[in-house]
Amino acid sequence: MANTNSTIKWIECPRDAMQGWKNFIPTQKKIAYINALLKVGFDTLDVGSFVSPKAIPQMADTGEVLKGLLLQSKTKLLAIVANFRGAQEAMAFDEISYLGFPFSISPTFQLRNTNSTIEESLKRVADIQNLCIKNQKKLVIYISMGFGNIYGDAYDEAIALHWVDKISAMGIKTISIADTVGVATPQLVNSILKAVIPAYPATEIGVHLHSTAVSWKDKVDAALQTGCRRFDGAIKGIGGCPLAGNELIGNMDTELVLPYFKELALLNDLNETALQECGKLANEIFI
Repeated sequence: MANTNSTIKWIECPRDAMQGWKNFIPTQKKIAYINALLKVGFDTLDVGSFVSPKAIPQMADTGEVLKGLLLQSKTKLLAIVANFRGAQEAMAFDEISYLGFPFSISPTFQLRNTNSTIEESLKRVADIQNLCIKNQKKLVIYISMGFGNIYGDAYDEAIALHWVDKISAMGIKTISIADTVGVATPQLVNSILKAVIPAYPATEIGVHLHSTAVSWKDKVDAALQTGCRRFDGAIKGIGGCPLAGNELIGNMDTELVLPYFKELALLNDLNETALQECGKLANEIFI
């Protein structure tokens, strides 16, 4: 893998790891874990979500978690929202820099995940973007099912590129293409990013890839080759959307991927001792 001068933005996703966990993780344990993650020096932490507690009960305490955090580092916080009401709730927290919205290009999954059609969701994006601008926050759009879906919904690269174009035209400056159910091949990752990244030079394009512990490296390399420098992942590779309706395929494993980035001199300013401590905590939480 050829080296470059640019460095990786790593978005650590405890929210994605926790949201589908069957046993409720006590609020104080969430706070302790995220406070430990704040010591590592990640670019961003995806810490929680303001969504229906009936749909995602594990995230019902996001507000309480935020109140318990010790914000002592450069790391910024991101929270997921699925509608305007959730975005309004998030606005009450100065700690949050970014709102993330899952915009699925699979009609079936968009209904499952946010109880809205794609067209309705596009309107939500516009409304939430306006709200973010008024409140000095930034909106991150996740192109969910961005590399295909498991429902038989129509998908090809042209569909993915069409929706990236629509989102970018709304003034969204950060778009992350999400392999929600782990169906992406390295070839597809490379092909889509190679088309998107040069076409939108003013937009930060990232990937939220899901993978097994044995198949992550080829996908990461495929993204790096296109100049992609924004990646999501989670310690232990835990995570996945509980509303996807399939066996969860985990996130990119932070403890596997970050040493690789360090080897490539793309990520060198993390506190490795703090990261090791987070790994120990994760072993105690995710049992």
